[in-house]
Amino acid sequence: MPLIFGKELPIAKLGGFMSKKETVLVTGGAGYIGSHTVKQLLGKNYEVVVLDSLVSGHEEFVLTEHFVEGDIGNRELLDETFRKYEPEAVMHFAAHCRVGESVRDPAKYYENNVVKGLTLLNAARDSGIDKFIFSSSAAIYGDPEKVPIKEDAPKEPENPYGQTKLAFERILEDYTGAYPVSACSLRYFNAAGTDPEGELGEIHDPETHLIPVVLEAAAGERDYIEIFGTDYDTPDGTAIRDFIHVNDLARAHVAALDALRGESENYLAYNLGTGQGHSVKEVIETCKEVTEIDIPVREGERRPGDPPKLVADPQKGFQGLNWKPEITDLTPIVETSWNWIKKRYGIN
Repeated sequence: MPLIFGKELPIAKLGGFMSKKETVLVTGGAGYIGSHTVKQLLGKNYEVVVLDSLVSGHEEFVLTEHFVEGDIGNRELLDETFRKYEPEAVMHFAAHCRVGESVRDPAKYYENNVVKGLTLLNAARDSGIDKFIFSSSAAIYGDPEKVPIKEDAPKEPENPYGQTKLAFERILEDYTGAYPVSACSLRYFNAAGTDPEGELGEIHDPETHLIPVVLEAAAGERDYIEIFGTDYDTPDGTAIRDFIHVNDLARAHVAALDALRGESENYLAYNLGTGQGHSVKEVIETCKEVTEIDIPVREGERRPGDPPKLVADPQKGFQGLNWKPEITDLTPIVETSWNWIKKRYGIN
């Protein structure tokens, strides 16, 4: 590996010539969506640096040799990391993301998701990094007036988690208007599924995502699955969500990096979903079919703040990112999750 001014530079062969690889810093790259995105970036021949505190991430999910363990609020560490690796872009996944916890402890969420996020953004800008991709959420829309949801829909978050995501989006929009930096906010709907190759999975403590919760009940790790509300104004009375495979989310981040290079606008924002909704009961039935297990189910009351239907209108992202989900059916999404659950819990 060549040395320039005493620093090693990663190289790649392109068309017979030797050139420097483009480097991307991924915060939260040991987490669920971040680690899957790292794998996609590596597959596209990027040099990837992961910065993760491992508070909720998992070191075994770090697929790159360049790993920095630390907090995004540590300005000295950020400056040192940016000097050492000189990334061209930052992909920011590091955040607290439990809605209920955000209601009980909003200070934790504003401190990490906004204050520390701003420390990261300022460090990146001061280091001359001009591309920033942000992991946002459909939670910024709250209970939508119209479904499917477009990017220009009213933004009325119903919990501190959603408020922090919206606050950081507004910071990015202001920064891109004032400074030589471009940014893209990607608003996820329901991330689901796992790496089809089985190298990566989904581990949350506690687990709150519907599909792995149902599959943990199938695996005997839970006594039953509880449906929160069966009296919604939906075809089967249960809430409807737009489930998008994590690999498709990861691919969208790589596409966003390309979009920032070629787009004349400094700030971009896109919904990431399939445009298809599936009810809680439909998810449970699909899990039963995939696992061939009669999963115990109980019906409970609605949870406060759960909208009846959240489905994306993803057309703007399809066009602006030149991207579409490759896995649009619920069954293969569940199958990848079930393969991971079986591997994790040693089920044959």
